[in-house]
Amino acid sequence: MKESDGTPADRSSGSALERALGRAWSDDRPWNLLTRLTELPDRMGGSPGEREGAEIVRDSLSEAGVSDVRIDDFPMQHWKRGQTEFAVVGNETTADDDNGEATGVNRSFEAIALPYSPAGDVEGPLVDVGYGTPEELDEVDLQGAIAVASTTTPPGQRFVHRMEKFGHAVAAGAEAFVFANHIPGQLPPTGALKFDAEAAVPGVGVSAETHDWLVEYAERGARGRLRVDASTTDGSSQNVHGTVGPATDEEVIVLAHYDAHDIAEGALDNGCGIATAVGAASILAALEDDLACQVRIAGVGCEEIGLLGAEALADEVDHESVRAVVNVDGAGRFRNLKALSHASEPLADLADDVTEAFGQPVVHDPDPHPFSDHWPFLRAGVPSIQLHSEPPEGGERGRGWGHTAADTRDKVEPRNLREHAMLTALLVRELTRTSVPRVSADELRDRFEEQDYVPGMRAAEVWPTAWE
Repeated sequence: MKESDGTPADRSSGSALERALGRAWSDDRPWNLLTRLTELPDRMGGSPGEREGAEIVRDSLSEAGVSDVRIDDFPMQHWKRGQTEFAVVGNETTADDDNGEATGVNRSFEAIALPYSPAGDVEGPLVDVGYGTPEELDEVDLQGAIAVASTTTPPGQRFVHRMEKFGHAVAAGAEAFVFANHIPGQLPPTGALKFDAEAAVPGVGVSAETHDWLVEYAERGARGRLRVDASTTDGSSQNVHGTVGPATDEEVIVLAHYDAHDIAEGALDNGCGIATAVGAASILAALEDDLACQVRIAGVGCEEIGLLGAEALADEVDHESVRAVVNVDGAGRFRNLKALSHASEPLADLADDVTEAFGQPVVHDPDPHPFSDHWPFLRAGVPSIQLHSEPPEGGERGRGWGHTAADTRDKVEPRNLREHAMLTALLVRELTRTSVPRVSADELRDRFEEQDYVPGMRAAEVWPTAWE
């Protein structure tokens, strides 16, 4: 696998590497970038705030020593939220009603529209679908109903994405979808219903506390009324990218999305990731003479609403010239790095070698998934690793504060940004010297089938047509 005699443990290039890593310990650039991004009103895909965020990332990359930094626009569908109203209405039978008589209820709850929800006014029976798994959906009648699903997944199963739950519910006849947080704190969650297009039916997020009531009201046979005001129009977004290292035909791509949902600061998702990537870029720029091929550093837009920036970047590059992709989505959030190697054992081994050589732990996840910016490259066979963070022991499964109003800068520790930036740079340095085998479509299909991902990917409309 190695193309050179060096190994991660051979800290040759000697003083240059030591100086670069030493400076990284006191580098405020990642924290300053995170601060500037989280000060913006929002960074929703296609918004003026996202554009301003791109300009901030451009300046940060240039200051980090990245060359030829530019902003490239791409078209997209711009979704904008208006008002949302959600209420439990109509007759219900109370649990202690000895006479069996129906009583009326009319109670409003806070709800937020989910991106790409269409405008709509829906009334129908509330149906609790539990975690929203296909098995649970098969057990209920959703025709004309408002489906209520939890954000989490049963323990011991792979995590089922929101778009899968929504797609299965719509296919079962639901007229609206309610996505209920499993983490308490009066935090309605957000997240796209579809990629870059208006969804079939309205969808909203509600808090865990509201979910508790909705489950009870559904058991009583109550109805829900949902009114969503939203629009989807032609728009544009942008990617920011530049290079470090020698001008070679082959390159390693390091990307991180800088957009965020419009209800929060987007500090964890993915302010930490883009800050980590810029910190890594600064280290790599100091090690240019030590890189065996070009490294492209990219801040991509519109990840949260469809991986649109990554798709645009993937359309621009020659996949055969891309040695590997490093997707920095989730790194910098917590102390320990997590590496998702997406069916590439050599990538997992390389991450092990690098982190072990520098005495740093890494948590592994070998299974592929299609819901982050590596996906446009991975499905084309490019070896792709996602750098994330392992939640503290006992932490909630899932996004935690992510995709809620609680995703704020106070939850970030600067040392995590610095350490993960160093590990990212060290991994990328080795990737420029290493030939990693391509990931075949057959291997990916097999792995998705093993995880029982195929029905969910079809429901979410992300199953590649070339695989049919």
